[in-house]
Amino acid sequence: MSVTADDARYEELVRGINQRWVAQPEAVRLVSSTEQVLQVVQEAASAGKRVSVRSGGHCFADFVYNAQTQVVIDLSTMNRISYDASRRAFCIEAGAQLGQIYETLYRDFGVTLPGGVCPSVGIGGHATGGGFGLLTRQHGLVADYISAVEVVVVDSRRRARTVVACRNASDTNHDLWWAISGGGGGSFGVITRYWFRSPDAAGSDPAAQLPAPPKSVLLSSVAVPWATLSEDQFVRLLNNYTDWYRNNSEPGSDALGLSGIILARQRAGGGMALVTQVDGGLPDAAGFLADYGAEITAGTGITTPFAGRPLAWLTASKLLPISAATSMMDPSLRSAIKTVWTKTGFTDDQLATIYQQLLRTDYSNANSFAQIAGAGGRMNELSRTATATAHRDEVLFAEFEAQWTSPAEDEANLTWLRELYAAVFADTGGYPVPGDRFDGCYVNNPDTDIADPAYNTSGVPWYTLYWGENYPRLQQVKKAYDPTDFFRHAQSVRLPS
Repeated sequence: MSVTADDARYEELVRGINQRWVAQPEAVRLVSSTEQVLQVVQEAASAGKRVSVRSGGHCFADFVYNAQTQVVIDLSTMNRISYDASRRAFCIEAGAQLGQIYETLYRDFGVTLPGGVCPSVGIGGHATGGGFGLLTRQHGLVADYISAVEVVVVDSRRRARTVVACRNASDTNHDLWWAISGGGGGSFGVITRYWFRSPDAAGSDPAAQLPAPPKSVLLSSVAVPWATLSEDQFVRLLNNYTDWYRNNSEPGSDALGLSGIILARQRAGGGMALVTQVDGGLPDAAGFLADYGAEITAGTGITTPFAGRPLAWLTASKLLPISAATSMMDPSLRSAIKTVWTKTGFTDDQLATIYQQLLRTDYSNANSFAQIAGAGGRMNELSRTATATAHRDEVLFAEFEAQWTSPAEDEANLTWLRELYAAVFADTGGYPVPGDRFDGCYVNNPDTDIADPAYNTSGVPWYTLYWGENYPRLQQVKKAYDPTDFFRHAQSVRLPS
């Protein structure tokens, strides 16, 4: 189906969740099958038209909606979820959203994928960028469960074709599977569907092909007003938090059943929330949670005990979309984000800088925040080159985000976010240069400034921050499967020179 500017649906279909980016394509093509995707891609390739691809519409940058796009391929109606007995894997189309996936997989089969907490994210981009969430410590990244993937690609003669790339090393398209398992969206072709299966799965029982989530969890949220937390206490809290994850991330440890997030809102938001989820099946889960809380708050003046609310896992997954206070479904939402993977945590000076930037009095937005999540565990089991996801040595993942609703507020919010991030990484050119302490940025939360030398003065290219040493191989896969650079955006993998 083709939606053009004279159609009442057009205005809704030329923008994603971030209202900073709106396109004016000739048409939005709503597709419902791989065959339709193939047809649309061939038409665009033959006509030399620029395409972009949407699954969930959660992109923080303008990769889908931009002035160059002539045709938007919208996969939102390709959202079927089924079990493929022939592959002993779950087939999930690229337009399916995380909330739908979690509910269907768990309700029908008792399994899940260890993805993010926002239910309206599309699996198409989430999985290919890695896919990080509260079950990642226990079960790894979503990309680690990609058994096969179907992709519409365009060859050197501008002929579209459909290929299936598999995890099996003997598969002729194995390199494409490797690239899609962490290489991010929009670089190689249109991902139409995935097959997900645990690498170590056996037998043919669907319930044994993906991990089972906890039967129940303890969900805890402790509020910490800024008025009760000095800079020194904030630094102590974050150091305690980092130390806990450094000491409790070995594969096989019961501690992997606990994942925490520190949500530190900008001054106008009043304070912090210490959010924790614990697998209710752990021995003395309540005591484990209480001990964790005591360890991370030691010496901070925080006296609120960590007591968890017992919930069924699926119920908890619906309660956990974590953002500053603006709904991610606000139709006027505007946002920007910057991220960092860290192997050892922030320095004391960096933590003091975060505190100071969050409490600035010349800027006020309750919907701006720093969010720091525990990582490690099974996401670090694979080598840095086993898939395109290079971030395999991590203890924490942090993001700094601003959300607002008026175009008149763009400058103030972008300035605050840029100044915060530049100050935190002032010693390394404004960005978390990969090394002993930091490990670059997360491609699933793209940063529009990362390739701009006005902001990234580190001398480290944006693609190294995203993919580390895996980028040259990604370029070779690009050359093999998209030799004309038909699929591209501002931060897509480039063809080798």
